[in-house]
Amino acid sequence: MRQISYVQPDPQGWLQKFQFSIPIKVRYSETDLLGHLNNVSYFIYFEQGRVDYLEHLELSDSLFNQETISVVADLECQYLGQIFIKDPLKLHVRIAKLGRSSFDLEYAVVQALTGELKAVGRGAMVYIDTKSGKSLPLPDDARAKIIAFEGANVTV
Repeated sequence: MRQISYVQPDPQGWLQKFQFSIPIKVRYSETDLLGHLNNVSYFIYFEQGRVDYLEHLELSDSLFNQETISVVADLECQYLGQIFIKDPLKLHVRIAKLGRSSFDLEYAVVQALTGELKAVGRGAMVYIDTKSGKSLPLPDDARAKIIAFEGANVTV
């Protein structure tokens, strides 16, 4: 596997940092003519995993409401191996870093039966005021839930 800066100390050690995962079933509409998973579909999986992760931590109401929202500031994916329509997948999601008004997420797409790492991703979310569009400090209760769940694996 090629070197990816945030996959540290090594792929297996990095995967052990994840406390949350969801199963993913590749749908026919997410593939190309050769049955490969289309590159856009990874980002759809990342979004679903991010939503499920935040719901699992009961953060949806505090980070997404009428006055405030968390928005994607950047998102990237590194494709490591082919995925086909019949491949059962597991998506791992974690918050790796907490800033004042933002948090960085990491994603790992793994073939569920073999454990082979197929893709990795990372992205940043920024907590903003919906009226002004300006960033706000993350709520203390949200920070506390993230730190409690992620433990020593989150950088603050």
